[in-house]
Amino acid sequence: MPRRRIRVTDVPLRAAFAALRTELGVPSDFPPEALSEAERPPRPGAHADATDVPLFTIDPPASTDLDQAMHLARRGTGYRLRYAIADVAAFVDPGSALDAETHRRVLTLYFPDTRVPLHPPLLSEGAASLLPDQVRPAALWTIDLDAEGRTTAADVRRALVRSRARLDYEGVQRAVDSGTAEEPLRLLGEVGALRERLEVERGGISLRVPEQEVVERNGTYELTYRAGVPADGWNAQISLLTGMAAAELMLAYGTGVLRTLPAAPDGAVGRLRRTAQALHIDWPHHVSYAALIRSLDPGTPSHAAFLQECTTLLRGAGYTVFRDGVLPDITTHAAVAAPYAHCTAPLRRLADRYASEICLAAAVGQPVPEWVGAALDALPGRMSEGGRRAGTVERACVDLVEAALLKDRVGEVFDGWVVDVDEHRPTVGTVQLETPAVIGRVEGAELELGERLRVRLTEADLVAPKIRFAPV
Repeated sequence: MPRRRIRVTDVPLRAAFAALRTELGVPSDFPPEALSEAERPPRPGAHADATDVPLFTIDPPASTDLDQAMHLARRGTGYRLRYAIADVAAFVDPGSALDAETHRRVLTLYFPDTRVPLHPPLLSEGAASLLPDQVRPAALWTIDLDAEGRTTAADVRRALVRSRARLDYEGVQRAVDSGTAEEPLRLLGEVGALRERLEVERGGISLRVPEQEVVERNGTYELTYRAGVPADGWNAQISLLTGMAAAELMLAYGTGVLRTLPAAPDGAVGRLRRTAQALHIDWPHHVSYAALIRSLDPGTPSHAAFLQECTTLLRGAGYTVFRDGVLPDITTHAAVAAPYAHCTAPLRRLADRYASEICLAAAVGQPVPEWVGAALDALPGRMSEGGRRAGTVERACVDLVEAALLKDRVGEVFDGWVVDVDEHRPTVGTVQLETPAVIGRVEGAELELGERLRVRLTEADLVAPKIRFAPV
């Protein structure tokens, strides 16, 4: 999870992001051979006809790379979820030029002004995307839930599907709030709320990290945060539910790839307590970390800053491969508080294609395809490398945006709080400004974690890019 997501509407910043992509060696055009292969129709397969299921997608309004489509219905006193995942393996031949290029890219990279896709747009935004009124191959999950939202059965099979509608979060929220939503959307709210309660029960945590937006008005930059609506969380719970079902299926099968995260060390949570104090967030000792997170409002600047810092507890996440019935030492994801697998975003994340194939094999009791087994052992390292690249991109973009925001304010004094101190150099740390919502490096005097501090902006360089503060 990135420290923060950013959107940008400023032309000079767009030029800077283009230069950054060149500097970081981010892939641009796809090789001609890969593009040619992307034009091929999907391979014929044993896809059942499920085009009668009235699926719908929920994504940001501008999204066209649609990995998932869903439908919910009542089933007795419980519910039935049908969840379609784009069948990317139907389009990418193992060992092909396109396959090699996806292994080089690993992840779709998100810049504030554009994205660098894992697959050619012809596939990711066209032939493989679950666009409305188009028949598409998919891995179709059927997950039955009881009246409390607990999974009672889960299965996945290849199927041809057809989405009926492309929805966005705000539109879904308006329909539910106004009482005009059709039953599948109303049930999304019901099931989402039930799954959120179960998340609380098992000790899981969903960080509602707000989206940061930078705009130019009258020659100056402004920074704001956009917090998600409840429908964002409901949709995320459906994805989590499917990832948990996939993990359980692979664990029972004895071969798979999990997304794992060890429990955070006590020192990390203690450090967050001091950060909360620095941002004037009340965290009584009897309140758990998970309970505090759920009480925060991402629309409040100090809460938004704290949620950004909480993502540091996710830095130990990785991919864990197991096979032949030998289970790994760690099978759970600490933030999910259950076994979990990435399987719902194969258009944007390489590992998901492999997880889907393992689940499809497990569901019918067949061996995994040879090409899947051959790639498994190298997959965690490849995903880790791709994650580091994505992290570098995200950090560089944040630095650029903040430098642009402050480039004309060098020498000004700001109020803030020390939210981090270098353990080995107490004169170096991180300051969270009260306004604007900027986090930057501060150095020059001994710092105390949590102290309120007045700092002077000493540098805001768009070329480097970087910002620096010094205590007043």
